[in-house]
Amino acid sequence: MNSQYITTGKDKRNITKQAGSDSHAMTDGKSSDTVQFYDIVIIGGGPAGLAAAVSARKSGIENILILERDNKLGGILNQCIHNGFGLHTFKEELTGPEYADRFIRQAIALKIPYKLNTTVLDITKEKQITAVNSTDGLLQIKANAVILAMGCRERARGALNIPGSRPAGIYSAGTAQHLVNIEGYMPGREVVILGSGDIGLIMARRMTLEGANVKVVAELMPYSGGLKRNIVQCLDDYGIPLKLSHTVVAIRGKKRLEGITLAQVDENGKPIPGTEKDYSCDTLLLSCGLIPENELSRSIGTEIDPVTGGPCVNESLETSTPGVFACGNVLHVHDLVDYVSEEAAAAGKNAAKYVWQADSEAGAAKSADTTGILTAPAVAKSTADTSSAENIPLIPMDGVRYTVPKTVCVDRMEDLLTVRFRVGAVCKNAFISVYLNDKQILHRKRPIMAPGEMEQIILQKKQLEAVENLKTITIRITDC
Repeated sequence: MNSQYITTGKDKRNITKQAGSDSHAMTDGKSSDTVQFYDIVIIGGGPAGLAAAVSARKSGIENILILERDNKLGGILNQCIHNGFGLHTFKEELTGPEYADRFIRQAIALKIPYKLNTTVLDITKEKQITAVNSTDGLLQIKANAVILAMGCRERARGALNIPGSRPAGIYSAGTAQHLVNIEGYMPGREVVILGSGDIGLIMARRMTLEGANVKVVAELMPYSGGLKRNIVQCLDDYGIPLKLSHTVVAIRGKKRLEGITLAQVDENGKPIPGTEKDYSCDTLLLSCGLIPENELSRSIGTEIDPVTGGPCVNESLETSTPGVFACGNVLHVHDLVDYVSEEAAAAGKNAAKYVWQADSEAGAAKSADTTGILTAPAVAKSTADTSSAENIPLIPMDGVRYTVPKTVCVDRMEDLLTVRFRVGAVCKNAFISVYLNDKQILHRKRPIMAPGEMEQIILQKKQLEAVENLKTITIRITDC
């Protein structure tokens, strides 16, 4: 490492900024012989990464870099041409590309650098990133803080144990969406969809509008995996049947898919003999769940929640690896992109606080020469050293599958903290109950809760501070 970069405070920031000043466009074209330094590096240029970058920039961090493996910013929103986005964030209904464009314009206006067509190969616990693209070659990047915003991928056929051959015509719903909306190709004309996730429901409507005959949507679980509004707008409005507790048990066809067989399943998910029904089709779309992209997270030893498949985070959305934050679908699968943006904005703000605090501590260490000390802005002036403060676990019980965040430090949290979670089964006329130790602080009735839709509660700092010797925060679903 070049010794000119080993410094602290204001001097370090100036050198760092100069090192990354040519990264505004897709690539800077410079050699990768030296390590590039940034305050915050964001991996992923989708809705989460963009919102995090904008938030960090507005929190006073100038030296930011976004790394995106696609050839454009926006992530999955670029192929989501349907409306329904932005009602919470912008108070108007937008398409996916329109929603992404709002944040892209903000990032460009704030002069946030980004690199496209760039794949991150490795991250170390010291937050050194190895990436590659066709222009720069191999990149070595050192960050003071990293925000993980890689999104998620679709569960493939291989994970579903569907018997039968491997003919053409079997796609994930997201792949079919890309083919239709981006490439302009129709995957087929006679369609069956397995899985009732939101992408599958939306593609049932999209394929119908393009002239295909969507014969049925089958769902393994006894409830839909998508939003209620999508069931109404994408299936009911077009007369497409939804068969719950059904799955594909056979696939026919050699070169091209010719048909499938559906069967009803029991409470254990096993097909019930005698319930089989054949459907002729040339296309099978799979919408069977999303998996957070956490290979990079695991490579640095970040603790992963076995339920969500994403990192375990605290109230600041910081992972078990100090200085590494996570937001969006890489953390847990969201149902609304507006919630992704809200969560990412918090991650960007907290990452900025982390950088400012680190700079302040580094500057304070220069006791002999204070001329290079960097003064943190108001957003972080009151940040105290809470490394030894107690982390209170959030415990999901009685129908609650998980919570994000997983722990809360009362000293670090802001006045209000949003906690999001999902239930494990459909609950009607039930209550969301929150307990601080054994003291109930929330008992809110919900007419219906379903696994396909996220729920949330708001924790108040003053409520937590009022409890003496707080050890647990419990969220559960109760009948009364």
